[in-house]
Amino acid sequence: MSALAAMAVAGALTATPAFAAEQAGRVVSAGASVQGARVLLYQAGDGSSDAMLLGRDRTNAAGTFSISHDAPDGALLYLVSEGGATAFGVKGKPRGPIRFATVLGTNGGPGPVTINEYTTIATAYAFNQFLNGRRIAGVAPGPKNAFAMMGNMVDIETGEMGEVLATAPNGSETQTMGEFNSLANLLATCARSVGPARCDKLFKLATPPGARTPSNTLQAVHNIARNPGHRRGKLFKLSEKVDFYQPTMPGAPKTWTLALRFVGNGMELDGPGNFAFDADGNAWVGNNYVYTESPFDTACGGQQLLRFDPSGKDYPGAPYEGGGLYGVGYGTIIDRDNKVWVSNFGFQGKGCEEKQRDRSLSKFNLDGEPLSPDRKGFTNGDILRPQGMASDQAGNVWTASCGNDSLVVYPGGEPSLAENYSDIGIRKPFDVTTDSAGNVWTAGNRNNRIAKLDSDGNLLFLSERRAGGLKRPMGVVADAEGNVWVANSGAVVIPCYVGESLNAPNKADASVIMFGPDGSVKGSFTGGGVVVPWGISLDGDNNVWVSNFGGQRLSHFCGPNPDTCPAGKTTGDPISPKSGYAFDGLTRNTVAQVDPSGNVWVTNNWLLEPIQTNPGGKQIVIFVGMGAPTKAPVIGPPQRP
Repeated sequence: MSALAAMAVAGALTATPAFAAEQAGRVVSAGASVQGARVLLYQAGDGSSDAMLLGRDRTNAAGTFSISHDAPDGALLYLVSEGGATAFGVKGKPRGPIRFATVLGTNGGPGPVTINEYTTIATAYAFNQFLNGRRIAGVAPGPKNAFAMMGNMVDIETGEMGEVLATAPNGSETQTMGEFNSLANLLATCARSVGPARCDKLFKLATPPGARTPSNTLQAVHNIARNPGHRRGKLFKLSEKVDFYQPTMPGAPKTWTLALRFVGNGMELDGPGNFAFDADGNAWVGNNYVYTESPFDTACGGQQLLRFDPSGKDYPGAPYEGGGLYGVGYGTIIDRDNKVWVSNFGFQGKGCEEKQRDRSLSKFNLDGEPLSPDRKGFTNGDILRPQGMASDQAGNVWTASCGNDSLVVYPGGEPSLAENYSDIGIRKPFDVTTDSAGNVWTAGNRNNRIAKLDSDGNLLFLSERRAGGLKRPMGVVADAEGNVWVANSGAVVIPCYVGESLNAPNKADASVIMFGPDGSVKGSFTGGGVVVPWGISLDGDNNVWVSNFGGQRLSHFCGPNPDTCPAGKTTGDPISPKSGYAFDGLTRNTVAQVDPSGNVWVTNNWLLEPIQTNPGGKQIVIFVGMGAPTKAPVIGPPQRP
């Protein structure tokens, strides 16, 4: 019985047509053919079913193989090679230490493919959240979107480095290409060793605390992807034993994270604010400023809504204009009806002669068509310099109206029913979040308090000043257990009032503060690279991600459920090391959001040395496969798909 027939008998694919195909390829290690390797072709699991073996073959003296299969139409397919002999002396064993992998996409690869160190690393990182041993499985659209991200790192046909990773704004401009090559050489130390010594050393170094020692190269690099700060220096030293892949890192990275930068069409990003993901995993983001190349040329308020596909490239037809867009800041959300909302803070560079437009919201459908008035947007609710936004399960759209110390709600997303709540004891609310009960939380950047309201706007709780060490709080987010996490910047002064300007500190007395559902302080947490925290979000496991306005690093903390954290970590413990997830391609960051594939998207919002005529950053940055997959769009507390 064929693999497809067996699945049909099981009832999994009774109505799905199959296609007959032949998948050919070659297994290579450090440029040499791998002979006698067992090559397995799988169909990835879809979350309700596990991965399924479709066929197998063994490589010949040239390292080539060919596998016939009849996979279901639209299935995501991948290959795993095991064992084999190399020209460097590693003897062929049916389940030897060399285990490589590559993912073919839906309906198989475009032709013969290459399986090598590069494809294995790209698989381990892009599918970090879906890989378990030989098995890849996950809920749509996560795995298929992960394949799109994988294509940025490697060409699956040739096994060579992918164009996005190899060229600007990546390539020699950031550390990632060198890290990727160092990782490839690290795996190649196993293939090039005469005996088992280097394989054993690699496997020992790639064993995280409390875990079993890996027995193959795929598991080793997957462990590194999941524990990127563990034994980083010793792993780098081992990688220097092989110099086949070049150029490499000049020294050990702070962590073995892989981050990629994207610039859209190269003439559109200027101060990207906040991300919202639609159900397909596309990222929507507004711009602080109109794209202006030189920081010394005045940039007025951004008037485009950008949209990127799951691979980080411009979505067809994007960016979008109209609807009153002007100088969008931290407020970008998608509501329960799949409408996109952005808040027009009115950012503009010093010297802009255009009248500032800072009193409205804009609304779009998923086709990019504006649904708000063209010039002014929605001004209902006495909105002034709006920033963070949230949509709850009832469809209410909440906005932090930072310029007049209030929260504004559009009940059911209807502007004509707008209500403004100003008597809540909060000065300069920067962000707003909704919990699972529909309650609303915000924090005052000026008076260092946090408030909780019910869905009707009644004040339920107002903290004392500086509760838990609150000092210039910024982003807020509610977890699934009703706790609220605050990015406590320690220094950032938001220019919500007329005549103010934004300061840009490099260091601050900063922390992440956790409040319980009743408003009690449950902890104030430092470490993890937190330096000037701005944005804060949760992934599908409710673990905490923090973007830092200084320090060029991303921070990561254990959330309310320690079972989802690395061994030995408990709620509030930093998962990222003291350096954070440092990356030389970061500038000043305002947001870190996690998509359905587990990629962490970060905005390069301001330049490292901001010139006030045009301080906007020009890239978005994606840390590949780092977080728990997150259902999109986020309505209430984040959860897994």
